[in-house]
Amino acid sequence: MADQEIEQAVSRALEDAPERNFRETVDLAINLRDLDLNEPSNRVDESIVLPSGTGQETKIVVFAEGETALRAEDVADEVFDADELEDLGDDDDEAKDLADETDFFIAEASMMQDIGRYLGTILGPRGKMPEPLQPDDDVVEVVNRMKNTVQLRSGDRRTFHTRVGAEDMSAEDISDNIDVILRRLHSNLEKGPLNIDNVYVKTTMGPSVEVA
Repeated sequence: MADQEIEQAVSRALEDAPERNFRETVDLAINLRDLDLNEPSNRVDESIVLPSGTGQETKIVVFAEGETALRAEDVADEVFDADELEDLGDDDDEAKDLADETDFFIAEASMMQDIGRYLGTILGPRGKMPEPLQPDDDVVEVVNRMKNTVQLRSGDRRTFHTRVGAEDMSAEDISDNIDVILRRLHSNLEKGPLNIDNVYVKTTMGPSVEVA
């Protein structure tokens, strides 16, 4: 259960958002301090499963063969087998478009080497290399988990953003998502909460409200 301060900030952000004719996302802006982000080990790079979901469509692409590919077709947006992967590797424009449009890639572990060879230069710099699927993993479970996952990635910037919900979600659900994100940061940053300068929540077009 998120604390009341977070929920109050989210409620204000939702109330202050001007009426729009599209469904706005709710985003979190996190400002770091006292960290040398030129040092890669200090950068934030986390995948976090949101307890209340992202409130948005999450595009997931699977690289798989055989039975796993068949099962993936029921839950993933696209499935590529080994031959299609090779074709994708020959078409830089298509591969770049796919990388930019896709939130997460999943691949059978046996295909990871070929993915590195064909798509590594495109997926790597975008932080989109696939999550390896081990033989015992259930592809359906993994895809469904990733549909509720967001990526926290600071790079070398002090300020970074992540999606925490949508405007038609309850303030309580969005607050629970924010709480999970902040707890993860507090546990993983070198100085915990002291490395966070401030945090703001806002809808796509609405004003920012300070959370912490």
